[in-house]
Amino acid sequence: MGSSSSVPEKSTHEFTVKNSKGNDINLSSYKGKVLLVVNVASKCGFTNSNYTQLTELHSKYKDKGFEILAFPCNQFLYQEPGTSQDAEQFACSRFKAEYPIFQKVKVNGPA
Repeated sequence: MGSSSSVPEKSTHEFTVKNSKGNDINLSSYKGKVLLVVNVASKCGFTNSNYTQLTELHSKYKDKGFEILAFPCNQFLYQEPGTSQDAEQFACSRFKAEYPIFQKVKVNGPA
């Protein structure tokens, strides 16, 4: 009573997502790691500081079982207008991102 379940509970490791090139990635491959799942955008006012901090976090903790999973999204003021591959290229070339950048997502569920 009082709660509704619109999405069945699932572990992060039960999802399969697409990488920036469209290939399926089963998140069970990250079992045993601490994950930071983050929405990113290349045209946001916080882009420089956020990507810089993500790169620093990854460099500092990647050898200690920490992984960043970055998901670009264009829903918030159209701040990620390019393709998923554009987002990956931007993060890797400009911010030296060595963590995976996945395919663009919609983060607020079905319309």
